[in-house]
Amino acid sequence: MPDEHLSVAENSMKKTIEVLKKDLGSLRAGRATPALLDKLMVPYYGTPTPVNQLANLSVPEPRLLVIAPWDKKMLPDIERAILKSDLGITPTSDGTVIRLAIPQLTTERRAELGRAVRKKGEEARVAVRNIRREANDSLKASQKEGKISEDDLKRRQDEIQKLTDRFVKEIDLVVETKEHEIMQV
Repeated sequence: MPDEHLSVAENSMKKTIEVLKKDLGSLRAGRATPALLDKLMVPYYGTPTPVNQLANLSVPEPRLLVIAPWDKKMLPDIERAILKSDLGITPTSDGTVIRLAIPQLTTERRAELGRAVRKKGEEARVAVRNIRREANDSLKASQKEGKISEDDLKRRQDEIQKLTDRFVKEIDLVVETKEHEIMQV
């Protein structure tokens, strides 16, 4: 039974890493990637729908993203959604596809994005530490109920700490990789 504390904590920490990677993937790093449009919702017959479900997204060049909607009537709606979004990119349409030219990032914007990446990384670290705390509290409750001995409690707390350290290192690696990607010219 107490081994489930470790597996629950590990699964929660894995989900935290996945959320961090998804969040960082939607940050503009100076090169085109379909992940930039992951959070972009377009009204489709009254229902907000992700743009990747309405169109084919491609990256023909490092600084160009092409959106080819399957329904050509959706072009104006997709353009409006891009303009309303916080992407800061003006779409160009030729009547069949939308082109998004990704501008070169300024040094100031790179520093700002670097701070945002570090902030998201710290939020992920805090989430992992909260998961550790919850797991330890759960173990202490099991020990009070007499389900595990004090020695088992200490051993399992050490295992949870090692797990936490491993995931914090993984978060640091993800953040460092994204920062490096942003700082590349």
